[in-house]
Amino acid sequence: MDDLIRRIAALKKEKNALILAHTYTRAEVQDIADVVGDSFELAVRAADTTAAVIVLAGVRFMGETAAILAPDKKVLLPVADAGCPLADMINPDQLQRLKAAYPSAAVACYVNSSVEVKALSDVCVTSSSAVRIVRNLPQKQILFVPDQNLGSWVAEQVPEKEIILHSGFCPVHHKIQPEDVADARKLFPGAVVLMHPECTKETRREADHILSTGGMVALVKEKKHQRYIVVTESGITHTLQRHDPAAEFIDISNPAMYCRNMKKITLETILRSLDEEETLVTVGDDIAEKARGALVRMLELNR
Repeated sequence: MDDLIRRIAALKKEKNALILAHTYTRAEVQDIADVVGDSFELAVRAADTTAAVIVLAGVRFMGETAAILAPDKKVLLPVADAGCPLADMINPDQLQRLKAAYPSAAVACYVNSSVEVKALSDVCVTSSSAVRIVRNLPQKQILFVPDQNLGSWVAEQVPEKEIILHSGFCPVHHKIQPEDVADARKLFPGAVVLMHPECTKETRREADHILSTGGMVALVKEKKHQRYIVVTESGITHTLQRHDPAAEFIDISNPAMYCRNMKKITLETILRSLDEEETLVTVGDDIAEKARGALVRMLELNR
């Protein structure tokens, strides 16, 4: 592993590359990344970087987002088939039909979506920015796609808006049941439950804090608690441990919260990506321009 790390560092320097890794990736991938964050932070860093090459250690929609926000950069996705089942739950035709059914609604599109869906949306959101952005939209009626669970969480926080939900969901978060969290509490009394809003409404009732992955990091940095039950993809426990080494972080393990697509990214795939400059993420100019509008508005409305 040490040799892999040295070779990655050498190539990164040679090619003026920046490695962006999501908090759900493997621990060793996070350890060699320049930035580890949620999808919003990675989007911001991609837009702001002066690096010539961006290696996006994550899934395809993240690579597309980076390519759109940093059109003058070479964006590499280490694993070409690292996809997102949630993003696949809506396509442009489905969104067009929803827009026709609700012509006065603004379309708020979760960033976990294809570039074609983003191009048909008014604004993109992330789990950390969705509440603020929806609240700041002038329209009273919001078509929220594709995640029904994040959308229902937004609806709870912004009751003054009418939120129309699509039926998509993240399989990793959707499968967690309230009793799974209750059982974990019994095993670890006194632990603080951190939960991602992609969990179902019923399961969210078992949480102490409902937060994006970035929000979880911010809370843990305060070092107010000694033990946490973490209800999101298991990769984040490594991120959290780095920010508070003295605390204990417990994964929900029944059922395991594991995203196989995120875990496809390894040191070997990052090395090959840098060395061979593959897989290059490209987005056609026309579709990129339309999607860029929704992404830029996301950055503006979250200020």
